[in-house]
Amino acid sequence: MSDDDRTRPVRRVIQRGLWVEEFEVGAIYEHRPGRTVTEADNVLFTTLTMNTQPLHLDQAESEQLAPFHDRLVNSMFTLSTLVGLSVAQLTQGTIVANLGFSEVSFPAPMRHGDTLYAETLIVDKRASRSRPGEGVVTMRHIARNQDGAEVAVAVRQTLVRMIPDE
Repeated sequence: MSDDDRTRPVRRVIQRGLWVEEFEVGAIYEHRPGRTVTEADNVLFTTLTMNTQPLHLDQAESEQLAPFHDRLVNSMFTLSTLVGLSVAQLTQGTIVANLGFSEVSFPAPMRHGDTLYAETLIVDKRASRSRPGEGVVTMRHIARNQDGAEVAVAVRQTLVRMIPDE
């Protein structure tokens, strides 16, 4: 390393999500690593959210319930984790607000020990009509387990910042 290299300012890059202009409609963003869901995750989330459904908490009763005959991971935990896996890559520090969720479905159950993998399809983006410097980005989040089965799908609209004027 030369003396010039030591005195030159170092370029610093701060982790952030994408500005509205950086989202590409039709692009699929794969979020890695995945997240293996444990029994402790499920029980903690379920009790923190006051969900008393035996299907999540009571092994003995769940064994009697068709068609699964076992406890399942709370679907709201699955949805929250699906969205959470996308944050660092897409919206960290650039999102203003979640505007809403639609088309939420859980095609297959998550079980203790399953690993959740997430991807996001960018469905649409546009400048906000009422908030200058911000835009609406519509995303379709898809979660799959380790076998590739879809376990959650949700369409989410977000309000995201545009590239700031320097």
